[in-house]
Amino acid sequence: MKQWSTLLVFLFLSLSLSAQKGYEKDVFVSSKGDSLCYRMIHPESVKPGEKFPLVLFLHGAGERGNDNEKQLANGGQMFLNPVNQEKFPAFVLVPQCPVNKYWAYPERPKSFVPADMPVGQEITPIFQTLKQLLDSYLAMPEVDKQRVYIIGLSMGAMGTYDLVARYPEIFAAAIPICGTVNPSRLAVAKDVKFRIFHGDADNVVPVEGSREAYKALKAAGTDVEYIEFPGCNHGSWNPAFNYPGFMDWLFKQKKKR
Repeated sequence: MKQWSTLLVFLFLSLSLSAQKGYEKDVFVSSKGDSLCYRMIHPESVKPGEKFPLVLFLHGAGERGNDNEKQLANGGQMFLNPVNQEKFPAFVLVPQCPVNKYWAYPERPKSFVPADMPVGQEITPIFQTLKQLLDSYLAMPEVDKQRVYIIGLSMGAMGTYDLVARYPEIFAAAIPICGTVNPSRLAVAKDVKFRIFHGDADNVVPVEGSREAYKALKAAGTDVEYIEFPGCNHGSWNPAFNYPGFMDWLFKQKKKR
């Protein structure tokens, strides 16, 4: 039994390290002096004149901290897969939310019921800093401004809805997974393509969060698809990342000029 425990610890550490290998580590400091830990991947080779997509990945509440590592726990390996790197070369930004913060809101919302979610709140300081980091990449000539994507899990999915509602002109596509939002905020995002995932047995963020978001986006004329996993609890990012064509769908999206 002890040998099995040691082996499991070794495998966990190996997977953790493999998710970190290939990600550069840095800390961004905003114009106000606020700092944000983040990891990044650049395309392996960039020739003059070439442009590549940019993916912004927002983790969930369980990966908050200041170690600049935990944010890679769920989904980080996906962008290091050699096949994916060859087929979908891209800039990938994975920031880490501090442990006492909550991406889109000053604190954890008291209710995740869609109608109870906040409307009209000012952008949070952490998102102000993140927006400056994002802008610094959008200013790079190697980044394809027509192919900017955002993916978020749980708290990060709430952040995904928030950023897309605030800056719909930036994003070509969004993938919120097991998130929620006040659906009244989404009409402005009608030109962003959405693929929404949720488990119908989620006991942390109610599945109505994604169902109502889908209905609001559909009513606004958005190109939106909703995939619901029967019997799946809150960890619906696992089947989402393994959903057929997950990466193909994302990287074929492009904003209309």
